Amino acid sequence: MTWVPVLAMLGTLQAGEISWFDWRGGSNRGSSPGGDPALKWSAEEGLAWKLELPGKGCSTPVVVPERILITAPLGGQDAVLAVDPSGRYLWKTPIGEQRPGRHRNGSGANPSPVTDGAGVYAYFKSGALAALEMDGGLRWKTNLQERFGRDSLYWDIGTSPVLCGGLVIVAVLQDEEGYLAAFESGTGRLVWKVDRTYPSPTENDHSYATPQVFRHRGKLALLVWGADRLTAHSPKDGSLLWTCAGFNPTRRANWVAVASPVIAGDVAVVPYGRGARLAGVRLGGSGDVTVTNHLWEHEDLGAFVPTPSVSDGRVYVLRDRGEVIALDPETGRVFWQGAFPRHRGSYYASPLVTHSRIYAAREDGAVLVAGLGADFPLLAQNDMGERLIASPVPLGDRLLIRGERHLFCVAEP
Repeated sequence: MTWVPVLAMLGTLQAGEISWFDWRGGSNRGSSPGGDPALKWSAEEGLAWKLELPGKGCSTPVVVPERILITAPLGGQDAVLAVDPSGRYLWKTPIGEQRPGRHRNGSGANPSPVTDGAGVYAYFKSGALAALEMDGGLRWKTNLQERFGRDSLYWDIGTSPVLCGGLVIVAVLQDEEGYLAAFESGTGRLVWKVDRTYPSPTENDHSYATPQVFRHRGKLALLVWGADRLTAHSPKDGSLLWTCAGFNPTRRANWVAVASPVIAGDVAVVPYGRGARLAGVRLGGSGDVTVTNHLWEHEDLGAFVPTPSVSDGRVYVLRDRGEVIALDPETGRVFWQGAFPRHRGSYYASPLVTHSRIYAAREDGAVLVAGLGADFPLLAQNDMGERLIASPVPLGDRLLIRGERHLFCVAEP
C-alpha cells in the first residue's frame, strides 16, 4: 500500500516538466525536493510578475506545462481562469452563480482545481462541479446541491475534487447525510454515489479535508477523513474497503476535520482534535482495522487547518500558530521542533517543503522561510501586502503566491 503520484496516471505530461496537478502537488505531499525558490521578495520587489485577480478566492493554483489554473469569482459567477507562465490571462470561463464565503478567510472558491493534463476539474461552494478543456471550453457541469441537497457545513466548503481511475470524485461530509460521488471525467455521467455517514458528536461529521489516492492490494483506492473515522473506498463503486475509528474515544464535540491526512509510505498521518492531536495509521487490511492499524498517537501536537507535508521520508507539521515539527511517520518519533516568530496571525495555508527549507504563508500576508533542522533558522519574512490563505506552489525555481487580490510569481534566485 502506498500513495500514487498523479504523474504515474497521466499520459499527456512528461516527467521533468513544470507541474503541480492538485493543491498538494499531484503526489499529495506538498513538497518539491528538487526546487530552489527565492528567499527574499515583497509585494513589489523580486517578482517575475503580479496579476490582479477578478475576485476573492482561497483556492491554491495548479500547474501544467504552459498553464496556471486557478478558481475565483468573476462578476458574481464561479469561474476557472488560466494564466500563462508570463502572467497573462489565457482565458476566463464562468461556471454559474457564485455563493460567497462566510468566514473572513473563506470564499466561494475555496476548493482547488485538479487536472489530468487533458482537462481541469473544479468544485465550488455553490455546489457547482465542472470539467473544462485546456482551452477553456466547458466540457460539462453539474450542481451537487441541486441534485443531492444543499450543504449543511457550518463554514465554507473546503474539500477539493480528486481524480482516480478516470473519475472525478467529491467527498461531501456534513450533518448526518454525508456521501461520496464519482463522475466520469469525460462526460460528467454519475458513475456512483455512496453514503458516508457515521453517528458522531456535534460538528464532527463536518469535513473540509480532501480525500487521498493510494494503492490497496495493488489497486487504486481512496482515503477519506471525517466523522472521527478514516475510511478506504474502492473507486470502482465507492464500496468500503476498511474503516479505522478510535480517534475520539471520549466523544468530544466540535472536532471538525479541516486538515487532510498525508500518506508517507504505507502510513497515513492524521491531524485531529482541533489541532491538538496527531496519529499514525497503517494503510491496509479489511473491515474494522481500528485495533490493528493504529501505530502511534501524539496528544500534544498537531494541526487544525494546515495539512502536513512529506519529504524524504519525514512528515513536516506546520501548526496553526507557527510551530513546526519533523517526525517519523512509522513510529511518530519527533526528530526536531522549531517555531516561526510569534504573531497574532494564524497559518491557514499548508506548507511547502523543498530539499532544505520550509515556506509558510501566514494569514496576515507574510510568507516565512526557514531552514530544516533542529536549529530551524529563520531565513526570511516576506510581506505580500494582502491576506494569504492559499498554499505556496513551486513553478520550477519560481514560486506562486495567491493572495486575496493578486497572483504573484516570485522570480527565481
